[in-house]
Amino acid sequence: MKDSVPLSGYYYPNKMGRILLTSLEEVMGRNGLNALLNLVDLRQLINELPPDNLEKEFDFAHISNINRGLEEIYGPRGARGLALRGGRAIFSRGLRQFGALAGVSDLAFKVLPLQTKLKIGVPAVARIFTQFSDQTSYVEEFDEHFLYTIDRCSMCWGQETDRPICFIGVGILQETLRWVSNGLEFRVDQIACKAMGDEACIFKVNKEPIK
Repeated sequence: MKDSVPLSGYYYPNKMGRILLTSLEEVMGRNGLNALLNLVDLRQLINELPPDNLEKEFDFAHISNINRGLEEIYGPRGARGLALRGGRAIFSRGLRQFGALAGVSDLAFKVLPLQTKLKIGVPAVARIFTQFSDQTSYVEEFDEHFLYTIDRCSMCWGQETDRPICFIGVGILQETLRWVSNGLEFRVDQIACKAMGDEACIFKVNKEPIK
């Protein structure tokens, strides 16, 4: 791929990189994932996934280049759909196993009011990334929505675009909300993107489920 994003020096734990790749294989198939990894010069990951540990060795640039590669192969619309599905699979395949969400599926949590569950679940995802990776995230609550902010974002790292492109993050948040609410769907929109020149990547998360 031309003009690959250079290594950033910021990292996710290997386990998160492994979850990303297995989730993309789930939505793209093995041949589709192999073609993507070949395109973005990550051939070493075709036959050997990152180890299943928390060592921070999976560079942000890998995520950004994978994101760009999806668009190069499938076009903006196709890439968006795959990234959303991939993000959802990332949460369901492994992200919810991380410590900040431990106990969220317990019976005591399930009987809480919906808005209380959202107040716990959305910030928990931000804490996972801030604690385990070099991605810095935080959540602000307003009357009708949350703003989920990523100050240091891998999905658009080193890119310049005219539109938001962090759909993997949208998918992760959508699946988080579906899980903590026992199956409801919520609207999540990216309203700012560092690749567009904004100071941070910001996602608006509506509190009310889609009717």
